[in-house]
Amino acid sequence: MEWGIFVALTAVTVGSALAVIVHRNPIYSAIALVVTFLCLGGYYILLQAQLVAAVHVIIYAGAIMVLFLFVIMLLDVRREEGSRLQVGGVQFLLGTAAGTALLLLLWAVVVAAPEGTVGPPPPLPRGNTQAVGQLLFTRYLLPFELTSLILLVAMVGALILAKRKVE
Repeated sequence: MEWGIFVALTAVTVGSALAVIVHRNPIYSAIALVVTFLCLGGYYILLQAQLVAAVHVIIYAGAIMVLFLFVIMLLDVRREEGSRLQVGGVQFLLGTAAGTALLLLLWAVVVAAPEGTVGPPPPLPRGNTQAVGQLLFTRYLLPFELTSLILLVAMVGALILAKRKVE
């Protein structure tokens, strides 16, 4: 059952990730990115990390993608007419080398791994939510607050840029 769900999620994830790259309309690309983020949340569910899945969907598929769409609409990005993707010899070689390296890494992890080393990690001794909450509000409190401050400054900057008169 889990294997079937994983394969289905993988097919949708790869398809929507390709749609992000292939679509010329930035709005359609952003919507395909939302589907990709939702599928990644599904992977977290399969890994028994429900809190991480919920936070991922709320933050990335919700808030971040709304900001992306606002920026796309604010900048009035339109589809470029007549532009084609040009791939030269160097880009083709680098892409082929990177793809080959990823396939070799996948083979090394799945096929050539010693017996018993591939599989889910052992469960945590306490609940996932409790562990994340305790770390977030003790050890990582300062980075958490600094991140919220940076996001606030970015929103204020975007509003200032949006209110600026076009000459």
